[in-house]
Amino acid sequence: MRAVKSQTQELAFEPVDNPRLAMLCGALDENLRQIETALDVTIARRAERFAISGEAAQVGIAARALRRFYDLAARDLSVEDIQLGLVEMTRTPAGAAPEAPALRLPRRSELTARTPRQAQYLQQMQTHDITFGVGPAGTGKTFLAVAAAVDAFERDAVKRIVLTRPAVEAGEKLGFLPGDLAQKVDPYLRPLYDALYDLMGYDKVNRLFERGAIEVAPLAFMRGRTLNHSFIILDEAQNTTPEQMKMFLTRIGFGSRAVVTGDVTQIDLARGQASGLVDARNVLAGVRGIAFTAFQSEDVVRHPLVQAIVDAYERRSSRKK
Repeated sequence: MRAVKSQTQELAFEPVDNPRLAMLCGALDENLRQIETALDVTIARRAERFAISGEAAQVGIAARALRRFYDLAARDLSVEDIQLGLVEMTRTPAGAAPEAPALRLPRRSELTARTPRQAQYLQQMQTHDITFGVGPAGTGKTFLAVAAAVDAFERDAVKRIVLTRPAVEAGEKLGFLPGDLAQKVDPYLRPLYDALYDLMGYDKVNRLFERGAIEVAPLAFMRGRTLNHSFIILDEAQNTTPEQMKMFLTRIGFGSRAVVTGDVTQIDLARGQASGLVDARNVLAGVRGIAFTAFQSEDVVRHPLVQAIVDAYERRSSRKK
């Protein structure tokens, strides 16, 4: 095994600005701990001086991160700002910010692609009738798809947003819960509601539900329908069967776009049952008008530990093959 050479780099912020230093470090140095975890370095601080230790390349990124966050610390700097900033710095080469189409979103002045694959995904959803986004949790597959749907709706490119998921239980039995069918399937569809509320606001979403301009339904409700002038999202598609996937894809009508998202490492189907998402990647590869984005662990934009967790499970899967 090749030994990794460790080095220490010192960094000082002068003239001393104590309020900004406090904002940079966070309460109990929480922001510094986030940088250490994400980049696998050690940061020692004494007043305005910082000593960064670790593998040479990571130390360089950490020093660049501290300078960037110090510049941003003139305002409130949250843990989320730190984590998303680290995602951009570690996934995108310096000076090469990903280019993505501007989206029209009621509650956000802008929505930024954090990685090149996210930018590619946003572009594909605007230029292809059917787009597949496949990859691990936390890569923005569902949220960006809902954002693209909201953008298309706000620009009057579509008349309706239809969001659907297969109602497959992930080991938890919900059939005993009280309520009608809609109340029983709500737990499966909650992530889609959350993304809509975040992007459009609670009141506007509810008004659009009442008008029928937004529809959220289990995949089984799609059978027999033809959806024209709609933006249709199939989420958690790894839990469809090949027959269900074909049924969904053939619902697409005139003036419609469809996005299919899923994570083939988290299939909850019965043992031995083929996944419609895996099958579709093989069957539809190369079909004109259909685009695929394959997200990787480096596209994860959640807590820095999520990428480490994804990588650990992928290493175990590789050893088993």
